[in-house]
Amino acid sequence: MQRIVFSSIIASVFFLISCNKLIDDPKPIELNQKSQLLVEADNDFGIDLFREINETESGNFNISPLSVSLALAMTYNGAEGETKAAMEEALRLSELTTDEINQSYQSLVKALLEADPKVTLEIAKSIWYRLGYNVLDDFKTVNQTYYNAEVNELDFGRSDAKDIMNGWIEDNTHGKIKDMIKEINPDHVMFLINALYFNGEWQNKFEKSNTQKRDFNTSDLKVVQVNMMQKEDSVLYMANDLFTSIQMPYGRGNFNMVVLLPNEGKTCNELTSEFNAENWKKWMSSFQMTYDVDIWLPKFKDEYKIKLNDVLSAMGMELAFTPAADFSGINGEGDIWIDYVQHNTFIDVSEKGTEAAAATVVAIVELAMPINTQFHADRPFIYAITEKETGAILFIGKMAEPQYD
Repeated sequence: MQRIVFSSIIASVFFLISCNKLIDDPKPIELNQKSQLLVEADNDFGIDLFREINETESGNFNISPLSVSLALAMTYNGAEGETKAAMEEALRLSELTTDEINQSYQSLVKALLEADPKVTLEIAKSIWYRLGYNVLDDFKTVNQTYYNAEVNELDFGRSDAKDIMNGWIEDNTHGKIKDMIKEINPDHVMFLINALYFNGEWQNKFEKSNTQKRDFNTSDLKVVQVNMMQKEDSVLYMANDLFTSIQMPYGRGNFNMVVLLPNEGKTCNELTSEFNAENWKKWMSSFQMTYDVDIWLPKFKDEYKIKLNDVLSAMGMELAFTPAADFSGINGEGDIWIDYVQHNTFIDVSEKGTEAAAATVVAIVELAMPINTQFHADRPFIYAITEKETGAILFIGKMAEPQYD
């Protein structure tokens, strides 16, 4: 497991989003050109992922683009041909070679590891493959080298096989993500898993004594009472015709929660319609330090689960979910594809700070071996005795209820 800190470079949209800023002397992070391109690609992917989910999700949801992109990057190392190109399109990585992608993720993680000891982000990666299944050494090595992934051979026929993997996820998310893998089918050959845990205290906490019940206007025009936290603080602030926004720092200031609040008369959907990587970059450059801001923010806790097959297909990865996929870089033969990409998240925002967890599972299946042909004469049947050369029927009959003395 690696203990790393969540940096300014992964856009997790409304929650757990960070950006470089000058509060409490955050540590500068320097990345080479290729790593910077990777960050831009990850942000682009995260924003598009958010937009796609928002198209069909009217209620609460939260995602970790970092968790999803790392799990898919591990899987990407086994893709070839058109499947590889499709994954590059979906992950917005077409401008980088495979080596540059792997090296850039390695550099990025190294930079994050050194950012802020006051804020905890634990990230773990693992690959589990069926006992006796052939997995290429190159595929295992690249994921161990660049992603620090555990590689485990497991008897998927064991009654506790899914419990072992679910236990690994639960351990690496501090118990926040449980029972994520529901079943192991006979055609499953591999599970690639990313687990992420975040815990950061506000640089300036909310006083519990200031928390009070206040009205919250929901999107369906209802008014509900919620626990609203309050403080006055000096924060980075920006406003435009669409929304106002603040950045609230964790720890030493490298990591922040960015909250984007639609203006009166505007909606989150209207904001989302303008949400893209270019605008995000422009918005993030528009913040200014503002003093004595009166902040009211609701306490909230949320869990979310989504199967990302349809979303990722819409983003260009459809081929990877079909038997036509080429993942021969995993087993050297092909005939395997992604069965599903499952993503589960948890978040708890309180006066003290934010605790959050995410896990992503990429399940790989193989072309099922033909089931042995069966013929069970356990019901009435017709029978005949024939001569092969002439075709003559010597006997023909029906057996409705066999008897034998």
